[in-house]
Amino acid sequence: MPVATALKVEALSKDFHSQRQLAAALGVSPAQVSRWRRGQGIDPENAERLDLLELVMSSLLRLYQPETAEKWLFGLNPLLRHRRPIDVIRQGRPEELLAAIRQEQADSYA
Repeated sequence: MPVATALKVEALSKDFHSQRQLAAALGVSPAQVSRWRRGQGIDPENAERLDLLELVMSSLLRLYQPETAEKWLFGLNPLLRHRRPIDVIRQGRPEELLAAIRQEQADSYA
């Protein structure tokens, strides 16, 4: 059973320290995030982005402390052709992002 959008928003808001910062990360208005948290529905494109962000954050938090995970997410990444992972999420490009995370995991376990 999939996790409800409201629960994802609540968890990610904690990871990003506020709903406002989560909204900024996703490139949406804070009002949208607030509606999602109240269970008022989410469009398919933003639902996919939210799902991807949740997956990425949970993967990164297994590897890094929260501050480092956030820096990875917002920093330029050579594995993504020097793009920021958050921008890849906004573009809806999960394949590239997941490959970069797998590489990070492989490097950390090597």
